[in-house]
Amino acid sequence: MTIPSPVTETAWLTMPDLVEVLGEPLGRVRRLLDESQLIGSKRHGAFAVPAVFIMDGRPLPSLRGTIIVLHDVGFSDDEAIDWMLTLDDTIGVAPIEALRAGRKSEVRRVAQTLA
Repeated sequence: MTIPSPVTETAWLTMPDLVEVLGEPLGRVRRLLDESQLIGSKRHGAFAVPAVFIMDGRPLPSLRGTIIVLHDVGFSDDEAIDWMLTLDDTIGVAPIEALRAGRKSEVRRVAQTLA
């Protein structure tokens, strides 16, 4: 599966950054990752999560269901991250931007067609 390079620029938060930004202990941050409330990548070295996945000091609420849909259609974490950060012509913006704007149904509908 080939996904274009991400267009949404974002900072990447390492585990210590996540502990600080979320105000949660490391064990709780790991649980958020295990429960697919967040996903990250080691592509830049240390494991990190795109900062745009955090909103108001919490994981974006609509992210978990979207991650699950993407995993269900066969995306790896890296592929899911790339898809969410890349402009999608069907949506008109990068899916993460649509999720942050409250358009989760539209994003998930498009994600389901990617299988």
